[in-house]
Amino acid sequence: MTANDEPNPILEPLEAPAAPEPVKPRRNLLGFLHPSHRHTAASATILLTLSALLSRVIGLIRDQFIAYKFGAGHSTDAYNVAFYLPELINYLLVGGAASITFVTILERYRANNDEREGERALSIILNTMVLVLGTAIILGEIFTRYYIRLYFDPNSPEGILSTHITRILLPGQLFFFSGGVLTAVLLVRKQFTFQALTPLIYNVCIIAGGALLANRMGIASLGVGALAGAYLGAFLLNAYGAYRAGMRYQPILDLKHPGLREWVRLSLPLMLGVTVITLDSQILGYFAKHGAGDISRLTYAKRLFTAPMAIIGQAAGAASLPFFAALYGRNQFDAFRSAVNRSVSRLVAFSFLGSAVMIALARPAVDIVFRRGNFRAEDATATAAYFAIFAISLALWTAQAIYARAFYAAGETFIPMLAGTIITFITIPIYWTLHQHFNVIGLAWASDLAIILHTVTLATLLHRRRLVPLFGPSGGLDRPEIYRAAAAGLISFAGTTLLLHLFPQRQTYLGDIISLTMGGIVWSTLAIATLHLTGSKLLDQIRSRIS
Repeated sequence: MTANDEPNPILEPLEAPAAPEPVKPRRNLLGFLHPSHRHTAASATILLTLSALLSRVIGLIRDQFIAYKFGAGHSTDAYNVAFYLPELINYLLVGGAASITFVTILERYRANNDEREGERALSIILNTMVLVLGTAIILGEIFTRYYIRLYFDPNSPEGILSTHITRILLPGQLFFFSGGVLTAVLLVRKQFTFQALTPLIYNVCIIAGGALLANRMGIASLGVGALAGAYLGAFLLNAYGAYRAGMRYQPILDLKHPGLREWVRLSLPLMLGVTVITLDSQILGYFAKHGAGDISRLTYAKRLFTAPMAIIGQAAGAASLPFFAALYGRNQFDAFRSAVNRSVSRLVAFSFLGSAVMIALARPAVDIVFRRGNFRAEDATATAAYFAIFAISLALWTAQAIYARAFYAAGETFIPMLAGTIITFITIPIYWTLHQHFNVIGLAWASDLAIILHTVTLATLLHRRRLVPLFGPSGGLDRPEIYRAAAAGLISFAGTTLLLHLFPQRQTYLGDIISLTMGGIVWSTLAIATLHLTGSKLLDQIRSRIS
């Protein structure tokens, strides 16, 4: 239990604890890694956090390989832009959230003790959307050049290269969608192991593609690796897991099936709407397209930023959805509200501490990760500046992941879609204005402003619709804990920055290691001391998890 003796939906199970027994069996500490293990919210979060951590380590190796081999220039810009059209098709046609909407639907069938009909509905939806998505991919293959025109002259070397890589990547969206559907079968059974392995296999395949084929195909080899990773990791692995769980695929179509109609009702708003969460990278790329390497440097910074974001926020968000959906589906609304608020409060508190160290140590961190081969010192300096600005918004990215899933668990997708679409159109002029006045670094600030508007809007809508109160007699965020963490973050950031200013190190690998070591010690010391002196419960929660 946590320090205040309340169950934490992220760090503790949501179910009521079982009655104690005289003799407890000896626990297998690694039992939660078994594919068929039925997870609690706590064990699911631990598993997905470990997966996110390992995945981001492999992702950093992937990005290091790309930076070393190809640097930051026209070819890497073309490679990064090549992902935009496949991701856009996936988002517009399936809402980019197949497993999220399916979890809600399958949970309802399970609540009615009708799992077989739920699996029949799943097969119908899968077959229908494979036909729709497959048609869109064929059209995408034909008209890729017209989309690439938004970023490059399609007859230029980078335009031709981006078109080629895009066509390699497009079929992978079928595997991502099908895998997302099959993942839902496992999530409603509280089985998360296959989901945890998916990103690991995907990243390893990208690295393998580059290592084996780069000399023959150039940077396009990374696209081949990504396609292989989508098939092996996203689809084949989860298909095997769903089969193990008892799901049997049925080659049937029924456009009148209520399950298909319910999925369309939930997913259509996600398909029609556009949000800064999904389009941020494409908006950044559009405005940064005029400078060689600018898209790549922004992308490197964003990917490095998403490492802690995924570890802190996305893993917890993915783990929380089935439990949020179960609480709401059983009409346990007070427990649902409390679970969401506790999750957000703790994630925001940890994010403040993470932002402090990320901003303070941005320069040596980016330098030691990327500066090698064709990635030069000036590339590392620019990337570090973008990374530090992105890091300011860590708490907002983690909070929105929970707030969005609160809406999905309640079966509401239209309201967040409408709000997200409006915010996206409002923020595009912000991107343009800041880019005009401050060049590429203005785009990083615009990204932060966009996520502020998005997250605050989601939180306000949940509060106004009485789904999750921000404050009031029915509960709200743990503001005192958030304030303590914010104070610890500010003090540790100030101390670490002052240290690096008083004892500057040269931009060498040894200098980076010294800066990171000294800065890490000062940051952790000041953060722990401040949390202890202010009476924060975060340290007790961490100790309870370790013990």
